[in-house]
Amino acid sequence: MKAMVLAAGLGTRLRPLTEDRPKALVEVAGRTLLEITLTRLRTFEIREVIINVHHFADMVLDYLKANDNFGMRIEVSREDVLLDTGGGLKKAGHFFLEDSRNSDEPFLLHNVDVISTIDLRRMAKFHADNQALATLAVQDRRTSRYLLFDDQLQLCGRRSGRDGEAGLVRSSQQTEALAFGGIHVISPRLIPLMAEEGIFSIITSYLRLAGHGETILGFRSDEYYWRDLGRADDLLQAARELGQWTGL
Repeated sequence: MKAMVLAAGLGTRLRPLTEDRPKALVEVAGRTLLEITLTRLRTFEIREVIINVHHFADMVLDYLKANDNFGMRIEVSREDVLLDTGGGLKKAGHFFLEDSRNSDEPFLLHNVDVISTIDLRRMAKFHADNQALATLAVQDRRTSRYLLFDDQLQLCGRRSGRDGEAGLVRSSQQTEALAFGGIHVISPRLIPLMAEEGIFSIITSYLRLAGHGETILGFRSDEYYWRDLGRADDLLQAARELGQWTGL
């Protein structure tokens, strides 16, 4: 199984820590976010990774070289202009289409500023068992933007905030609003179906494709530890919590 780590963001919410380094090299308890993410991937026997870079890109390359790519085959996708999650994946899509022998094997897409104990093998099995185009780790927690799922956990829309108006792309009598956790398992079939160009969110592609009948699923991960490290306060909290959780 291959993976892509989304690490190109400016990390504006982490300033001043990101004024002299990329978000991926910000540290939690003495470990960089990139090291934590790559170590997690290695735990699940992922050895081939592509990382998108933009802000202080050369620092990421030097860091990987100094650490011998953490024993992995790592490629880097440079973005002269930030392409967002969808545009970033589309630019790096060749990495997941290069081996015709494993053309149907799903891959993992993982935000560098997310740490969790989500069982990625279980998530990948859920994805395969349901023959999904994409599977998104989701939780029942507060967020500013929700994704809407039906009782089969199929994506059917989105909503801003707790009381925002639902925007449905497929009909459903009842929906549940869940928060997306920045971890996806994706079939390579998605890449040629991404009709959007330039700078775009992958959620835009998911919603369009769900509206056309493709299977985009939510994987409930409420039982696992999860934290977004987008703000300095989150880093401090995570540093206190790391020792309590295995697999991080």
